[in-house]
Amino acid sequence: MALKNKVQSIVVSWWRKNPLLLSTSRTLNTSATGYDNQILKSPPLVSLDFPDVWTSSSTNYNPPSTHKLGSDEKEIARVIDGKQIAEEIISAVGVEVRRMKKTIGEVPGLGVILVGERRDSLTYVRNKMKACEEAGFKFDLTQFSDKCNEDEVIDAIMRFNTDPSFHGILVQLPLPQHLNEEKILGVLRLEKDVDGFHPMNMGHLAMRGREPLFIPCTPKGCVELLIRSGVEIMGKNAVVIGRSNIVGLPVSLLLQRHNATVSVVNESTSNPEEITREADIVVSAVGIPNLVRGDWIKPGAVVVDVGTHPVEEEGGCEEGGYRLIGDVCFEEASRVASSITPVPGGVGPMTVAMLLCNTLQSAARKYNFV
Repeated sequence: MALKNKVQSIVVSWWRKNPLLLSTSRTLNTSATGYDNQILKSPPLVSLDFPDVWTSSSTNYNPPSTHKLGSDEKEIARVIDGKQIAEEIISAVGVEVRRMKKTIGEVPGLGVILVGERRDSLTYVRNKMKACEEAGFKFDLTQFSDKCNEDEVIDAIMRFNTDPSFHGILVQLPLPQHLNEEKILGVLRLEKDVDGFHPMNMGHLAMRGREPLFIPCTPKGCVELLIRSGVEIMGKNAVVIGRSNIVGLPVSLLLQRHNATVSVVNESTSNPEEITREADIVVSAVGIPNLVRGDWIKPGAVVVDVGTHPVEEEGGCEEGGYRLIGDVCFEEASRVASSITPVPGGVGPMTVAMLLCNTLQSAARKYNFV
């Protein structure tokens, strides 16, 4: 065991010093020479990356309207059952895993790193662990306190990087503020980046004629829900509310690849309600409870609610006495939309299912398993 640990330490040290291997990481040298700024009036793009800080009035919990449905009113929206669809996908993944094990004696492996004890992160990781067990994956969780340092987290990633039995690595986000997220994620091997956030994956997602190694899990799950629910995407007007690197940006790119006409609403948009009302498909991913009201929705639109927000409630359905609500006021939007995803039970289970699909894809790619 001592020899094994010594060898592993040497391998990790060599990995960090090897520029060819590090070139496949998230760390890209984007520093400019300065000539552009001397010649052009356009500022560097990173200087335009304002944080998504919505107004304080929007971040407070705003309960649904108390309006009661009249005799001539009804909830017309079809509820898209993400939980059921995800279970079907995970079952199909399990069939492939058993076939892989029978054929070549290998199974996909997923390594997860969790820092701190955020209750939402704990719930997400627990769901991922359960799904991996159901599908027959190898699963390993490395957990740190929120007081840990960056080197501890990086060492854990390195161990998964160099272990051939792990085909996917996931660092549960968000990380505590004292940790440099970009630096930590920068050491993750491209071919194990099953979250799909590597700049090369994002670039290939944005470019026609290119195929990313992995499509980010939540956007992939949103589009899969639409397709499996019979929602036509091509030629439709889609509005994405929020522009985070995790959901907003990649889901807007993915919808464009599916030939939708896409608009993105951000915290600086002066007329978000008017823009959203033009959409055939609405995807909201800002994490602000009940931001999207019924009067934001065009009659007959399809609404995909990615946001999750815990609301304290005695006897709540989640552990700890709280319930989850989304960005979209479900009670109001369901009277207007044709289809809508619930929170919970909509996009969340699909994110887990897509993570398993990406990890299976990574293992199949490594073993040339078809």
